[in-house]
Amino acid sequence: MIVMSRPSRHLQATAVGIATAGALSVLAIANPERGGFPRCPFVALTGLSCPGCGTLRALHALTHLDIARAFSYNALAMLALPVLAITFVRWAAGSNLLVRPWMPRALFVVVVGFTIVRNLPFGHALAP
Repeated sequence: MIVMSRPSRHLQATAVGIATAGALSVLAIANPERGGFPRCPFVALTGLSCPGCGTLRALHALTHLDIARAFSYNALAMLALPVLAITFVRWAAGSNLLVRPWMPRALFVVVVGFTIVRNLPFGHALAP
């Protein structure tokens, strides 16, 4: 296991924060519904929505504080944002991240389940 010194972690956290702010600034200005972003390769190959489909549009809506619309594009991504934010803050602060052995498997099941349901006729509300 690699242990980073505090200055290194703070530098990395700052870089990640700046990159995230930059990406969100681009999404606040550029509307993914109008094009200019690459098409999802999973959709191009299968015609089905992947678990990430709609995330750019959801983040664009979120930057304009349209939370309902953001959830309509990708509910799973919107539910994941608080978890990602808390994880980032804990990592940046140097806290240990509590990852239990069952967590990656549970995440896999949730993501696969979400993908299957959003592509079924009764799951149309989860489709982007």
